[in-house]
Amino acid sequence: MDKKSYIGLVLIFLILIGFYFINQPSEAERQRWQVYHDSIAKVEAARADSLKRLDMMKQSQPAAAESLSDTAAAAARAAKYGLLANATDGQEEFLTLENNLVRVVVSTKGGRIYSAELKGHKAYGDKPLRLFDGEKNEMGFLFTHNSRTFYTNDLFFVPQPIEIQPDSAQSLSLRIGIGDGALTYRYTLPADGYGLDFEILANDLADNVSVNGAALDMMWKTQMPALEKSHKSEGIWSSVYYKYEGGDVEELGTTGNQSESVNMSLDWVALKDQYFSTVFSAVDGFAGAQLESKAHNETDSIIKSADITLGVKFNFYTNSQARFRFFFVPNDFYILDSFGDEMMLSELLPLGWGIFGWINQYAIIPIFKFLEGAFSNYGIIILLLTLIIKVVLLPFVYSSYKSQAKMRVLKPQIDEINAKIPADKPMERQQATMNLYKKAGVSPMGGCLPMLIQMPILFAAFRFFPAAIELRGEAFLWADDLSTYDSVLDLPFSIPFYGDHVSLFCLLMCIVNVAFTKFNMQAQSNAQMPGMKMMMYLMPVMLLFFFNDYPAGLCYYYFISTLITVLQTIIIKAFFIDEKAILEQLEANKKRPNNGKKSKWAQRYEELMKEQMRQQQQRRR
Repeated sequence: MDKKSYIGLVLIFLILIGFYFINQPSEAERQRWQVYHDSIAKVEAARADSLKRLDMMKQSQPAAAESLSDTAAAAARAAKYGLLANATDGQEEFLTLENNLVRVVVSTKGGRIYSAELKGHKAYGDKPLRLFDGEKNEMGFLFTHNSRTFYTNDLFFVPQPIEIQPDSAQSLSLRIGIGDGALTYRYTLPADGYGLDFEILANDLADNVSVNGAALDMMWKTQMPALEKSHKSEGIWSSVYYKYEGGDVEELGTTGNQSESVNMSLDWVALKDQYFSTVFSAVDGFAGAQLESKAHNETDSIIKSADITLGVKFNFYTNSQARFRFFFVPNDFYILDSFGDEMMLSELLPLGWGIFGWINQYAIIPIFKFLEGAFSNYGIIILLLTLIIKVVLLPFVYSSYKSQAKMRVLKPQIDEINAKIPADKPMERQQATMNLYKKAGVSPMGGCLPMLIQMPILFAAFRFFPAAIELRGEAFLWADDLSTYDSVLDLPFSIPFYGDHVSLFCLLMCIVNVAFTKFNMQAQSNAQMPGMKMMMYLMPVMLLFFFNDYPAGLCYYYFISTLITVLQTIIIKAFFIDEKAILEQLEANKKRPNNGKKSKWAQRYEELMKEQMRQQQQRRR
């Protein structure tokens, strides 16, 4: 190594040493961490010692332990848990609230929602579709009583009989008595709809219960079960979403472990699966949040687990009431949009940003819904949607192909220019070529711009089909479900980046793309570099690996779209393009008077070529 290399290594070493010392915690931070870890250690040691002594007592005095009276046990609990003694021991019961769309089971332990089921849908394997179930979902908050910290998820509530309201709504109240006061949970399920009202009410608890500050820390720990056939695809489109109060909707990442600390007020937090969501909103908003999510392996029955802490605006020192709403909803655009513009639940659908989202929202989705009302077969609906899009884009396809034809008929003249001007004078070659284009009235970009106009629609479709719940469970031809991959052959092994199955629609899509690429390569006016040709053929092959696990509906759309494009091109070439007439027109254009002005594009192109020549000359020096 030379002297500069040694200096560089020394500098890198010094920078690393500097970062090490800069990132060292302060003495105060070390002391706080030490106190925290010592407290945890003491609690664990005390817990282990208590369990050990209890075990020894049971072994040495089994008869005495068994003969301990209920009165003595109750007195011991009262001494330990104070006025909450009765709530620390009980039998878990389950109560069901149900309407035509959802079924919600509430547990008396913690007063929490035990499970939430969407009745009109099934999970993969024809199982009940539960957004969460059993002990995998817990929700509660911390408060202090009698110098002890309690977690409501561990307490037993006393249920009241389910009430039927005049509008047929079902209402369930669960209560914990604390001295002369009470803590009450109240759930109300309307007779129709996906929403569930949830209220927390505190009555005369100021003398017995306290919290840190004027807000409750509500903990929501849950696991999102795998509901679809493709664990990989479901994981890609699943995440934790949240909406700022009066602001935008954001999301955590979809891969790996993600976390976010939010110090602003929130309207709602949502667990968004590929086709279904659970939304938890607060009428008065949440006072910040700590959000964490963890992606699970494809072998797990869980897509993601979430650990969410929410600040609830609530105060025990007054007779307070906190109101919330749960929404257990399918991710259907019009259902989500029906909750209002302020809720912005339609943002749970990943339709794409900017122009891609607009195309989906104002073009593809309305057309799709219109066709859905007229046809029941979704394969036919996708075909008709593709035809409509292709008819709208036909003028651009025609314009693009006509521009390519102009470039082809000028190719012999361009070859003559290249033969006259040596290859070591690229600037002169380009100037002569641009002059030819200008005289003939041809724009080199004329064939590209119309094609670029079509790209946003292709990207919009890429976002729409994996999010289209309408395709879920719908069969077409050999595909049992257009919302997931259509495996026609399950492999006994897994191919890296490809998978362990063969998706036929994906394979057909790639074959048509290879054919279309070859057709376009033959129609090009200028010879392509060998490396560029290889790249053009490599792209369809890469699509085979990329799309093999994607929904069959998406692969079918791209297959049909590309096939129609090939047919359009063949028909236009055979019946609407006369290259001899085009050449005659271009020759006539060359004879017209020319004002000598260059187009802006030609000027920029010439400036670019001059800059490239200048850089080449500098490198040669």
